[in-house]
Amino acid sequence: MSTIDEKTLLKVEKLSNKFKNSGQDLGAYLDGLLYDRYLTYWDYIHLDTLLSLQIPKTHFPDEKIFIGYHQITELYFKLIIHEIKQIVDDKLQQADFFRKKLERINRYFRILTDSFDVMVMGMDREQFLKFRMSLLPASGFQSAQFRMIEMYCTPLINLVHPSVRNDFSENDSIEKLFENIYWKKGGIDLETKEKTLTLKQFEYRYTPRFIRIANEMVNSTLYHKYIQLPEKEKKNEQLIKELRNLDVTVNVNWPLMHMGAAHRYLRKEGKAVKATGGTNWKEFLPPSFQKVYFFPNLWTQIEKEEWGKEWVTHTFNTK
Repeated sequence: MSTIDEKTLLKVEKLSNKFKNSGQDLGAYLDGLLYDRYLTYWDYIHLDTLLSLQIPKTHFPDEKIFIGYHQITELYFKLIIHEIKQIVDDKLQQADFFRKKLERINRYFRILTDSFDVMVMGMDREQFLKFRMSLLPASGFQSAQFRMIEMYCTPLINLVHPSVRNDFSENDSIEKLFENIYWKKGGIDLETKEKTLTLKQFEYRYTPRFIRIANEMVNSTLYHKYIQLPEKEKKNEQLIKELRNLDVTVNVNWPLMHMGAAHRYLRKEGKAVKATGGTNWKEFLPPSFQKVYFFPNLWTQIEKEEWGKEWVTHTFNTK
């Protein structure tokens, strides 16, 4: 029998102390370790389950690309929320911690933005225009995680539609502000001017959760976490850079990539084709129309007035 070295004995003692208050002695846990199977990569990440989730509704091959990319996007959104929550929960108020988390968040969004060519150029247009009809009334408009990211980043007043934003203040009720949030305008039917089924489903499914998150985030969003930093920490140039990068990435670059995809797939003979669910993408997507900025205090008035305007003016015919 081999002799147990001193380092191993010390580890065993630490493990014994760790588990002594669990109701089982160390021996029981060692039995579990002895009988347990070796861990494999595919079991750890539930690979078989993951790869079984791409289930097309039609026979068109490119629908699998459409499903896979949206699922990847939602996984990245989950990572982004994971990082945001760490900033929100931080009590030390250190700019360096804030900055490092923002770098991760911006990296995730940069990967998503850079990879969006999969959606813009990676599918056959004729296949898309056909298989999309089987998806009604579902729409990427219904991405709840993206709406959560917005509410974690900035107070609701900054998400109110710009046409009525000056009619409200941060002191108005969460419910009142939420009812006038900018993206609801995109859920209005192009012809009837009524709420689409897509929006109604989305509101029914997620409004209680959105309201709960908005209440939890009062004075706790990334905007507030920055404002609450000590003055010395608040002046950190790298932190300010990452906050501005986040604003541009989420509120200009990300919707513009969607504009590019919509422009490719949903314009025909100079006219816009309805998006799935009837969402009004021409009114909903352009950042120059929405003027959403998470950190308005970090932008000049001129920068706000020019928000996303150049791309729309030169690349997309809004008429």
